[in-house]
Amino acid sequence: MVEPARAHRLMQLATDLLAVCVPPARVRAGVLAAAAVALAMLAPAPPALAQAAAPAARYFEVANAAAVLYDAPSERARKLFIVVRGTPLEQVAVINKWVKVRDLSGDVLWIERGDLGPAQHVVAGTLAALRRTPQANGELIAQVERGVLLEVVDAGAPAGWLHVRHRDGSIGYVAAAETWGR
Repeated sequence: MVEPARAHRLMQLATDLLAVCVPPARVRAGVLAAAAVALAMLAPAPPALAQAAAPAARYFEVANAAAVLYDAPSERARKLFIVVRGTPLEQVAVINKWVKVRDLSGDVLWIERGDLGPAQHVVAGTLAALRRTPQANGELIAQVERGVLLEVVDAGAPAGWLHVRHRDGSIGYVAAAETWGR
């Protein structure tokens, strides 16, 4: 929501613009129309519309043994990081053969499209509990530190859970809220 002082300034600006651009006989109707438009722009979106406006995140992972992350969509751009196979990345935008991505830490970088494949891994976003069953009180198999890569074994886990394999071979369930990349 916009603070009242700013809303008043916007309304005054709209009125001043109409006074200059619209013949005096039409100013009153024009002011009312401008006020209606300004108020519509200042009002918060209805909750259902606001939720629908946010597209679902699209995740991919590095498909090659290693890939370079750049600061711009060009092979001549500065090379910032090398990432390994399986690293999940969130797609932000696509320009020709380049994909703008976000990593676990929130950094926004560029990668060549050919280095990406379908997401089959997630990363522990917090200290995550690997459990034998998909229940908050299920037997604890291991605790997984933030940043550890987990392979998603199958998509048939109950809502809110992921069936994963740890790099040591342990298989279990982790709460989806404790991961990043899916």
